[in-house]
Amino acid sequence: MEYNTRDIEIKWQKYWKENKTYKTDIDPARPKYYILDMFPYPSGAGLHVGHPLGYIASDIMSRYKRHNGYQVLHPMGYDAFGLPAEQYALQTGVHPAISTQKNIDRYREQLSNLGFDYDWSRELATCDPDYYKWTQWIFIQWFNHYYCIETDKARPIADLVIEFEKSGNTHSTAFGSQDISKFSAEEWKAMTEKEKSDLLMNYRIAYRKTSYVNWCPALGTVLANDEVKDGLSERGGHPVERKPMLQWSLRISAYAERLLRDLEHLDWTDSLKSMQRNWIGKSTGAMIRFRLDGHEGEIEVFTTRPDTVFGATFMVLAPEHPLVETITTTDRRTRVAAYQKKAASLSERDRQAGVDNVSGEFTGAYAIHPITHKKIPVWISDYVLMDYGTGAIMAVPSDDDRDHRFATYFEIEIIPVVDKTDKDPERHRIINSEFLNGLTVKEGKSKIIEELEKREIGERKVKFKLRDAIFSRQRYWGEPIPILYDKDGIPHAMHTSDLPLELPDLDDFKPGADGRSPLSKNKEWVNAIKEFTRETDTMPGFAGSSWYFLRYMDPRNKTAFASSEAIKYWRDVDLYIGGTEHAVGHLIYARFCHKFLYDIGKVVSDEPFKKLINQGMIQGVIESVYLDKRSQNPGRFVCSGIADKEGEEHFTRILIHVDFVKNYGAKDSYISSESIEQFLEWNPSFKNAVFECSGGIYQNGNFTPHPGSSANDSHLLTHSEVGKMSKSKYNVINPDEVIEQYGTDCFRMYEMFLGPIEQSKPWDTQGIDGVSKFLRKFRDLFFKEGNFQLSDAQPTKEANVVLHQTIKRVREDIERFSFNTCVSHFMVATNELRKLGADQRSILEPLIVLISPFAPHLAEELWHLAGNEDTVTVVSYPEYDEAVLKKDEIVYPVAINGKKRTEITFPFDAEKQVIEESVIRNEIVLKWKDDKQIKRVIVVPGKMINVVVG
Repeated sequence: MEYNTRDIEIKWQKYWKENKTYKTDIDPARPKYYILDMFPYPSGAGLHVGHPLGYIASDIMSRYKRHNGYQVLHPMGYDAFGLPAEQYALQTGVHPAISTQKNIDRYREQLSNLGFDYDWSRELATCDPDYYKWTQWIFIQWFNHYYCIETDKARPIADLVIEFEKSGNTHSTAFGSQDISKFSAEEWKAMTEKEKSDLLMNYRIAYRKTSYVNWCPALGTVLANDEVKDGLSERGGHPVERKPMLQWSLRISAYAERLLRDLEHLDWTDSLKSMQRNWIGKSTGAMIRFRLDGHEGEIEVFTTRPDTVFGATFMVLAPEHPLVETITTTDRRTRVAAYQKKAASLSERDRQAGVDNVSGEFTGAYAIHPITHKKIPVWISDYVLMDYGTGAIMAVPSDDDRDHRFATYFEIEIIPVVDKTDKDPERHRIINSEFLNGLTVKEGKSKIIEELEKREIGERKVKFKLRDAIFSRQRYWGEPIPILYDKDGIPHAMHTSDLPLELPDLDDFKPGADGRSPLSKNKEWVNAIKEFTRETDTMPGFAGSSWYFLRYMDPRNKTAFASSEAIKYWRDVDLYIGGTEHAVGHLIYARFCHKFLYDIGKVVSDEPFKKLINQGMIQGVIESVYLDKRSQNPGRFVCSGIADKEGEEHFTRILIHVDFVKNYGAKDSYISSESIEQFLEWNPSFKNAVFECSGGIYQNGNFTPHPGSSANDSHLLTHSEVGKMSKSKYNVINPDEVIEQYGTDCFRMYEMFLGPIEQSKPWDTQGIDGVSKFLRKFRDLFFKEGNFQLSDAQPTKEANVVLHQTIKRVREDIERFSFNTCVSHFMVATNELRKLGADQRSILEPLIVLISPFAPHLAEELWHLAGNEDTVTVVSYPEYDEAVLKKDEIVYPVAINGKKRTEITFPFDAEKQVIEESVIRNEIVLKWKDDKQIKRVIVVPGKMINVVVG
């Protein structure tokens, strides 16, 4: 019987769709299992073979859980708002909504081809108004809440207003963005509405503040940090400057302690937890205040090493620090302003990366050391960032590398304050520090903080590296922020009944000349509400992805983001699978959002993801050819052997599409004359180039062999290396093509067979043939002379052992997420059952169910041919019988003085004394012991026997 892989797969995909096989509803009678893939951004390129790796793993686990009686929620959707669609619109004029929908349709088609058991009735896209209505609703809740330190949770901002009306902020435990002067209830009541609004903005979880952005005047837009390099825009190479802009932010810092603490309860890898801890960055130290000489006010700094305060010989402010304008002396203004302008051209990332570039400018001002009362100079430098800490540091050049480079360069005093002669840091002693001298660093920290608090010039402080997230984007393709401004500029949240606030349909997606959002140019939309204007910034890309896992629980609900019934049943995600690129940002935002919703009683768990697995990357082969740097136009290409012989320093490697390379990825990968013509058509700038290999030269359509060579075609060896699979490396493999050739089940099993799910591994098309052959062998177990055949005869003992051994191994390895070894177990079992000629229904039918999570289409077809009417997805997963696996006999290797001499078979439950007596009477043992005495018989139960003679 002919087996057409694609016809069978299309047939069963159609069956699943028509019969809604994977539609999931709440079933209180069954335990739930919620498995989720990090949903993709639908790019125009579609999926390549690396993308489905995690999707296949989650699908296997989803199907496995279904077979084991769980009510499984396994949905899919699209993270559809974002910058790429907007940039594409700017380049082509195609509206982001149109290009995004086209990309979504393509992704859905590709994902459906892979046979995943998604409940497509729950499909969502973050750009759908029915979805982002609830993203806007969440924003309004953030705006209407503050964080209470006393209760350690979010509370309504209305409660804080009541507190201020009763007693001012004298006893307030609200988490705020800055220290607010104490005020009474009477003073609060005397404030204008604008003053009250501005003050409350220091407490709201969604709040406005001035942030520095990367502004590119030539492009007329704000750029993300990764769009700026060396002070220039990556697109066009235009100058970029740091510009202050009033923007919305989220007070994630209020949740820093909980985000850190609750990592302990999660079933995540240690490395992933470590990345989160480092990002949150808890530090214990002290806040120290330095008075300004000749000016009102002070400079406040946070340091984790207050014990080194006596080594502070200068101070450094961020160039944007508000004090710079006030304290800079007249004679220094021109130089300071020039430096500020230069620093403004660098992105935050550039400033952090430039550790070896020392630069700065003296303000002419001095601060007073809080303990020694010496005057110390105040500088500005771009290595201090305004958004980190207080935007100011006390510089201790003896104990900080950057401070030391700065002090050395500008010839500033360096005072050593820690004796580091002992190799053990625990025994380092403080020096040159008055009352701290002789103390260890640990002792010194405690002592100085005690002294700072006593003198009221500082106090103990816990700081977090985690910063509040900027939540404004001056872009079009994002969720509109549901805020209205009255005539006094006071922001008001929209009524939730008026949501969604939909994006207007624009033709011009360019930001305004002043950096404002494209929406600001649509005056009709901005002024649609009488006496109010709309916020024109949109939300960032992470807005919709921070809570999407909750919407899947009840995606068509019109009155809530999910019903309380759905939330109580599904609770949280049991297994979350995605790439390490989201190990910090997305997971921090999602955990913050979930904790906030837990605080206000909208979800029933305080963490969204119980277990998380980061799948590795499927890498591509990067192929290149050697171009001689010494050759003139049209150029000389040589094979890798010639390049090696002449010296690789004389050559540069030119990337070539892997489709043109024969045996790509192998040691002998090469391009033939035909390949060269493909390369020249693809890259015509080299159309007259010479291509030289060891056998001859190819140029202008002709191959000329070297004298004495019998070669009749080019065999130019290429350079192969493993790296990222991407369009820019010309090594993207389209899964559609692989599926068309080998089938979906083969593709799925091969991706799992490549190696452990967490590890990165190269794609190798040559290896897929082995998996294809295995699947044919597996199918052939069920056929004789082209006809499907299962016997009702009793299975042999050997076949039964193979079956139950395979069930045990596959079950255990699926639970360990060791899917690559599962494929190996299927291969081994198939070979053993073929040797045994096993055709019994009691052996082969359980195997169909066993392989179903891995090769669902083949399993459905075989299950149907076996006479079953129901889909295989509803069948219980096979259980193994320990009694079958229990061995009746054990073959013991017998060694004499450590050297194996024979084997003896014993009953499995033979007693040690019986084994010893039998061994010492064995003829072969007696022969090898010769005339020596048997001193001991060592029996390792179930393993081996060693006879000691002498």
